Amino acid sequence: MNWQQVFPLEGVVQHYDWGGYDYIPQLLGLENKEQQPYAELWMGTHPRGASVVRKNGQPVSLSQLLSGHPEWLGEKVLGQFGARLPYLFKVLDVRQMLSIQAHPNKKQAEAGFQQENEAGIPLDAPRRNFKDDNHKPEVMVAITEFWLLHGFRRESEVARVLEEVPEFEPLQQFFTHRNIYELYKAIMEMPQAEVDQLLHPMDKRLRLLAETNRLKKEQPEYWAARAFVQNALPGGRYDRGIFSIFLLNLMRVMPGQGAYQGAGIPHAYLEGVNVELMANSDNVFRGGLTTKHVDVPVLLEHLDFRPVEPRILKGEPISRAEWAYYTPAPDFQLNRIALSAGEFYQARVSEGPEILFVLEGAVTPVGCDTFTRGQAFFVPAGHPFALHGEEDTVIYKALAP
Repeated sequence: MNWQQVFPLEGVVQHYDWGGYDYIPQLLGLENKEQQPYAELWMGTHPRGASVVRKNGQPVSLSQLLSGHPEWLGEKVLGQFGARLPYLFKVLDVRQMLSIQAHPNKKQAEAGFQQENEAGIPLDAPRRNFKDDNHKPEVMVAITEFWLLHGFRRESEVARVLEEVPEFEPLQQFFTHRNIYELYKAIMEMPQAEVDQLLHPMDKRLRLLAETNRLKKEQPEYWAARAFVQNALPGGRYDRGIFSIFLLNLMRVMPGQGAYQGAGIPHAYLEGVNVELMANSDNVFRGGLTTKHVDVPVLLEHLDFRPVEPRILKGEPISRAEWAYYTPAPDFQLNRIALSAGEFYQARVSEGPEILFVLEGAVTPVGCDTFTRGQAFFVPAGHPFALHGEEDTVIYKALAP
């Protein structure tokens, strides 16, 4: 048994403006004297941030390592996804709200990617919608209390919002048939002057409530008030994504709990720290709370307008120490491992590649060096390994199901 096939892995930090200043630097044992935003830590083979592994002490990109050893992906992954890691593993620290967005299914991604290629739209063009031919389902598990928007609310709740929010009274004419698509289409196609006319009085009203601390995070108004400040547009204009804060389900996910974003489900991360696992794709349709390209016709074509009943994933135990957050996605599975000091964990032999990230504590793979908080390692397909908890330890594991 070659225990040296457990490879130390170094992730790549993304410094997006919405990121926090403390959590990821502290996780990685770094100083952040310049107060750069540390938004995401990526672990995988994505071209914009491929991880580096240590092989015999020498750094080599995970992409290069797998291209030289495709058998490490396993027969099933090779057969279904080709010679590439099918997932991207992340840690996110959301200080400011992210854009409202959704992702295509696999068939839509393939068709859209081909169509934009044939139209000659460069891959890096701001108006490009399909950066690749893959879908992008996502699962997240909260590390801190985490807030997000997820899917459209029930028609009865949308009707109540239009009645109770004074500035939304003019929108009731677009919801006479209780059709969320008709309402959302009207909002997204509304002339900017009308958007400003509706949202300006709300801005004034919510700023006053926010200044006197009369808004709570359980209220859409709290996040709308933040969006008025964070997403102010030039010339006193307003971002129409603020309407969606009231139309989508507001979720609070506690540490250890998760949520799954399937194809077409509009969502937005609002605040908190999580681990996230997704298909290896860049395909995003944006619906507001952003200065980036919003393609309304493409958005309307690909969104799922059916109401969603938010479902919190609690993880299903598969052993005394391990829980799985099951989703319908064939590309990935996210597991959590919790070990007490001195406890051994014998991993099941996986048919696909695995990345393990130590969130808390310290653990030693048998025959290897110890990995501590903020460190990760890569395990090839078909390779057995065992772990020893040096102290109370929490690990998140990405695998192909």
